[in-house]
Amino acid sequence: MKMNIQAIYHRPESNYCFATDHKTIVLRIRFAKGEQICKLSVLYNTKYHIAQQQFKQEMQLIASDAQFDYYKATLCLEDPRLAYVFYFEYDNEPYYFCEDGLVSTYNFNLAYFNSFQFAYINDDDVMQNVEWLNNAVFYQIFVDRFCKTDTAKSRINAKWCDLPTPTSFFGGNLDGITENLDYIKGLGATALYLTPIFKSNSNHKYDTIDFYCIDESFGNKESLKKMVTNAHDKGLKVVLDAVFNHVSRDFEQFKDVIKYGKKSKYFDWFVIDGEKVEQNPPNYACFGDCEYMPKLNTCNKEVQNYLIGVMVYWMKECDVDGWRLDVSDEVSHGFWRKAREAVKAQKSNAALIGENWHNSESFLRGDQFDSIMNYALTKRMIDFWVDESIDGKQLAEQLNSLYMRYSDVTNNMMFNLLDSHDTARFYTQIKKDSNRLLCAIATLIFLPGSFNLYYGTDILLEGEYDPDCRRTFDFSRLEDEEIKRFQTSLKELLALKRQPAIKSGKLKIFSQNEALVIERASEEQVLRLIVRRGKKKGVGAKPLIEYNNSKDGDADSFVIEGEKL
Repeated sequence: MKMNIQAIYHRPESNYCFATDHKTIVLRIRFAKGEQICKLSVLYNTKYHIAQQQFKQEMQLIASDAQFDYYKATLCLEDPRLAYVFYFEYDNEPYYFCEDGLVSTYNFNLAYFNSFQFAYINDDDVMQNVEWLNNAVFYQIFVDRFCKTDTAKSRINAKWCDLPTPTSFFGGNLDGITENLDYIKGLGATALYLTPIFKSNSNHKYDTIDFYCIDESFGNKESLKKMVTNAHDKGLKVVLDAVFNHVSRDFEQFKDVIKYGKKSKYFDWFVIDGEKVEQNPPNYACFGDCEYMPKLNTCNKEVQNYLIGVMVYWMKECDVDGWRLDVSDEVSHGFWRKAREAVKAQKSNAALIGENWHNSESFLRGDQFDSIMNYALTKRMIDFWVDESIDGKQLAEQLNSLYMRYSDVTNNMMFNLLDSHDTARFYTQIKKDSNRLLCAIATLIFLPGSFNLYYGTDILLEGEYDPDCRRTFDFSRLEDEEIKRFQTSLKELLALKRQPAIKSGKLKIFSQNEALVIERASEEQVLRLIVRRGKKKGVGAKPLIEYNNSKDGDADSFVIEGEKL
């Protein structure tokens, strides 16, 4: 069989070649799936010495998707200057792969022309790992809907537990979060992510009026300080929502532009087609089709300085631990680079998590975000558990493909989620099958990265798309026996994030007998997750959950099956 040379791929300084420290490089190379590649290795040295001597390291098959096989090697270097080529045999013939492509012979005396290179590992080239993001368990809170205290103020126009509308205000506040930190911690959470809390006319607060003012319905700066301090005392990190793509129509700078047009000193803060603002129809860029949320021009230096000032201010004043970045892919790359520099200068382990719904390699090169909301993974969970449009083999292939998109460092910080304030609740999508929900949660727990538990999932809260996915948290349900049983299993799953194999073990994803298998292996432990979907669709499928400690010492295992076979 002829080799598929078009499938062979490698690119330096990318997800195929990245530094994890000053003298460690991870290399990946791709081949067509099933190619009978033999003796695959990387031949390397410094670019100044590779002609005289080549060190050799074998590469291991680490993942396969529907089209490709992926191989990996980790090089521990004496010198941070790297030149390398790949060597393998196919059908008993030798081949080299370099910048010139695939060749049958290679002249190392001319390697400075066409070897792959990582010319020098500068400190700036090393992907920064925000360690607390690795295996974090986030508890995401839509603030108006979690807990209302006696300090709640103004705007309340709905009774707690009523179904929400786009204009409902229920009175949830920051003090309500503070009062329930022990509960959140008890679930197994290690971090909080709050939807926007700054002054706004809406219940969702994604149309900011004043970035320097906590919305009075939630409290004030002291309320935030108190909540963050108490969270930190309990070992919980706190991430706030940064809505920098757009603002409210009542944002003072935009009101100034409405009044003075091009004469306003803030005119270039926005993207306006004309000499003045026209609102019907709008002649200015906005979020989606929402004319009440004008888009900021984040290429403007004054806008950049203003927004960066907002981030630094709240980190200084209240010691927040990071930012979730709303509509981050529509904001300029240049702005995010400057923002990252300022945020990391204030707190080096602060997290920057982008709201990107697509492949985001251009944002995840170490100069902008640490992580993104992994909606691509969410989609695979919907395909498998909700629509049942893919089987265990296809899911394994697609998960492998996702994990080859980014570096290992980035994957370990990825923000994995089943649902959020922007989606229908997963529990509702799977027709209120709590066993199936646990199966999906277990899958995400076993994968590298953090896990986001959207408030209410812990009490099996229902909800279709916005605004229904933003119902109030009913604390009375904590006394329900079904909820107690569910939370026992949930806590057991979340606790797995602290197991050595999950924290730092090697990842292997494959299928076996139509089941998805995720294996995590460290020096201390091997854990396997076996997910087998029931043969009946929908509510009729009742997966079983069982955790086994193997008596022979071979491995621990976590088994999730759709039915006993």
